Amino acid sequence: MHDIQQMLEEKRALARLGGGQKRIDAQHAKGKLTARERLELLFDEGTFEEWDMFVEHRCVDFGMSDNKIPGDGVVIGYGMINGRLAFAYSQDFTVFGGALSETHAEKICKIMDQAMKVGAPVVGLNDSGGARIQEGVASLGGYADVFQKNVLASGVIPQISLIMGPCAGGAVYSPSMTDFIFMVKDSSYMFVTGPEVVKTVTHEEVTAEELGGALTHTTKSGVADLAFENDVEALLMLRRFFNYLPLNNREKPPVRPSGDPGNRLDHSLDTLVPDNPNKPYDIKELIVKVVDDGEFFELQPDYAANIVIGFGRMEGQTVGVVANNPLVLAGCLDIKSSIKAARFVRFCDAFSIPVVTFVDVPGFMPGTSQEYGGIIKHGAKLLYAYAECTVPKITVITRKAYGGAYDVMASKHLRGDVNFAWPNAEIAVMGAKGAVEIIFREDKGDPAKLAAREAEYKARFANPFVAGARGFIDDVIQPHETRKRICRSLKMLKDKKLENPWRKHGNIPL
Repeated sequence: MHDIQQMLEEKRALARLGGGQKRIDAQHAKGKLTARERLELLFDEGTFEEWDMFVEHRCVDFGMSDNKIPGDGVVIGYGMINGRLAFAYSQDFTVFGGALSETHAEKICKIMDQAMKVGAPVVGLNDSGGARIQEGVASLGGYADVFQKNVLASGVIPQISLIMGPCAGGAVYSPSMTDFIFMVKDSSYMFVTGPEVVKTVTHEEVTAEELGGALTHTTKSGVADLAFENDVEALLMLRRFFNYLPLNNREKPPVRPSGDPGNRLDHSLDTLVPDNPNKPYDIKELIVKVVDDGEFFELQPDYAANIVIGFGRMEGQTVGVVANNPLVLAGCLDIKSSIKAARFVRFCDAFSIPVVTFVDVPGFMPGTSQEYGGIIKHGAKLLYAYAECTVPKITVITRKAYGGAYDVMASKHLRGDVNFAWPNAEIAVMGAKGAVEIIFREDKGDPAKLAAREAEYKARFANPFVAGARGFIDDVIQPHETRKRICRSLKMLKDKKLENPWRKHGNIPL
């Protein structure tokens, strides 16, 4: 018995060493943690249970039969994050550069199957050189198996990817199908084809960082949600982010009691919106002042900043916040912002997270680049997402809600549950100046007459009372009571039941 125990300990020690001390030192020299160090930081102390520590690859070609390392380049298991169950896999770059083999993929699939059975999120810590070339098509098949699991888990359990090193070629498609992607600055990158292939095919000179680094994907492509300075910050922020999410699609998000009273008033909001309708203001100030304790976890802050998305809490309950930001592009909806918000609304809907929408939108962005880029189809994604969404939807129009953009932003017509407007809200087909120039074309040569017509149009339509008279707005509220009214509405809606007609699935305008 003693001998077998000793053998077990030796095998465990060998597995924990991964690719060996020299490679561990090289990993540290790059400012990166090892696969197991990352898992220790991610999970509550002492809660991580590792599976398949002794798994080895089955490849016999190119001398691989003499080169086997226990665990085969990925550490899998489960544990507690802030006292709640989660599963994770962590690719080990010290073992064959984290390259994915058939058995490596089987381990990832095993953990995803188990997570779906018990209803718990999966966190993927990606640090891999790609497919293991020695295994050929077997490793490609492994990738496809993982992709299939990602699709089946989508909308069932939250899936979070943390890119902590290279992630290239076919490897990028697994994170891209997960719900959220976080990256680490200067040490992680994602691309389908690397700089060398790009140079050969298109003759473009580009570095790995420029092509697919954290800043590229959080500012230009929108592929990633957030970028962090190092591994430690990324893992700690992921733990904080985890607190907002439910474990699966059958349970409600966690409630974290707060000392911030639901009936708190904030009179500074009465002066947030400038008197001049063309003057911008920062919608994030409103969000921070309305949510519990001023805590707002923003996603994609540096991409399509004309719309703001993220999680906050109202009386302890997780809410998803979507808000037009007049500070950027006057808050117009364009292609990028429509896609960004649509995906977020669909996540909230899949996981029973109420959506609070703050509206100040002058319309869709005009221009040939938007029309040629397909603003019609991409704008329809946001429209589709809100219309399909059955979770509690609360909308507050703070200033402008013009044209089709008024409809799209969780209006009463798209089954908004509670729709409020601030007293200075303008709900109309378009701005007064543009409307008057169309309606009263014959007065174009008379500026005084046109100005009088504009004032008349503003008095008639540029207020929330016309929409209120038709029941499109449930109430016109004072800005300072916004938090109180949203909290009351959420309480009223907590047992809301609404189901869409049965279908295999809809056909969103992708």
